[in-house]
Amino acid sequence: MAKESIKARELKRERMVEQYSEKRKALKDAGDYIALQKLPKNASPIRLHNRCKLTGRPKGYMRLFGVSRINFREMANKGLIPGVRKASW
Repeated sequence: MAKESIKARELKRERMVEQYSEKRKALKDAGDYIALQKLPKNASPIRLHNRCKLTGRPKGYMRLFGVSRINFREMANKGLIPGVRKASW
């Protein structure tokens, strides 16, 4: 389980990226890279990191479901994810 401060920091970055997205796009289209560099670092979408929605785990993230591999397996075994079942051949 990730610390609450780490989760909060990631949420803050997401909000900042959303806030500056239009401005970043306008500056990029204009080719004004000097002004683009003056924006806050966390306004860049590249600084976002995918994290599990339940635990905040940064590694083993499954984009399609938004959770880590560990939570995905637990939820799939309990039948909480529709259309997913254990493979057998």
